[in-house]
Amino acid sequence: MNDHTALPEEHVPTPDETIESLLPSDIEAAAARPAAELEVEPSAEELGLELPDNPKDAQDLLLRELTEARQESGEYLETLQRLAADFDNYRKRVDRDHSENVQRASQRVIESLLPALDSLDAALAYEPQTTGEEKMLDGMRGTHAQLLELLSAEELEPIAALGFPFDPAVHEAVTVLGEGDGELVVTQELRKGYVMRDRLIRPSLVIVDHA
Repeated sequence: MNDHTALPEEHVPTPDETIESLLPSDIEAAAARPAAELEVEPSAEELGLELPDNPKDAQDLLLRELTEARQESGEYLETLQRLAADFDNYRKRVDRDHSENVQRASQRVIESLLPALDSLDAALAYEPQTTGEEKMLDGMRGTHAQLLELLSAEELEPIAALGFPFDPAVHEAVTVLGEGDGELVVTQELRKGYVMRDRLIRPSLVIVDHA
């Protein structure tokens, strides 16, 4: 038999021993501390405070600083709220002005169409004498209806006049028939009046008589 010299048994490090050998001593110490001890809090010097040595005076100083900080934060909040309210009012005013500008522009366009509408109204009041005139009037009635539909979409509405009591707010009397103290009633409408979005565009020209 061949004799073999026994070799010393090699030590194999455990996983914990391996990690500990790779960690510096300061990291090991930090790892052993509780997590709460690792949180870094600003010092009084870093906050710009110079605390007196007397604990009572230091406490009073901190309370004053806290009170002033709360007061300043409240003032900042009030300023922000005031700015937000001012901006909201400004936005509402801009929206209102824009809406009014659009309405005025729309009103100017509609007012420019009223003479054409008056001409159609006058033409449709004509009694046709021939078949050709009747056909022409039928075409004009269609155009008149389309125009009224278009204007109605813009909230233009004719003012009720014929047979209604005279209303000086929307009626303009060019002639008053008869005498007496009775109620004035519209007996003839010379020109239609219109309102648009509850705003008077023009009054109706009417002839009135006492009821």
